[in-house]
Amino acid sequence: MADMDSRAQQVQAYLEQAGHAVDNFSRLTPTSAAAAEAVGCTVGEIAKSILLLVGKQPVLVVTSGDTRVKSGRLKQASNLSGKVTLPDPNEVVRCTGYPPGAVSPFLLPEELPVFLDRSLQRFEKVFPAAGTCSSAVGLSFSRLLELSGARVVDVSDIQEATE
Repeated sequence: MADMDSRAQQVQAYLEQAGHAVDNFSRLTPTSAAAAEAVGCTVGEIAKSILLLVGKQPVLVVTSGDTRVKSGRLKQASNLSGKVTLPDPNEVVRCTGYPPGAVSPFLLPEELPVFLDRSLQRFEKVFPAAGTCSSAVGLSFSRLLELSGARVVDVSDIQEATE
């Protein structure tokens, strides 16, 4: 853990104290596809954390790697209005403490709403990032919910694989 920043070290210590082994990979896993390849699971089993702005309000959505967040459903679930947009990389760091590709659903600022999409319930185990662009931790949906402090929502649709 020596080359990790202090934020990533805190997240990994938190997960290990909670009884979960973190996998740190030798290659970057900033996308759901890259993470699935490193973990050895399907893209759907990757729990991707996406910071979105609803109007100017940041919210974090943790959803399955094979889904797309639907703006209207996110606005309804969050009780917010305005255009749903992706923030720039500096805003991601400012709001979450993590760079894009490393956003983890753990130890986030209290004022940041965190939503856990139901699409992840399809799987026995899902794999969110553990604070770096090359890490993951395997958790059940209920354990992810407990450790993230998120609220369960239905804001995503599964995308069909295009191959």
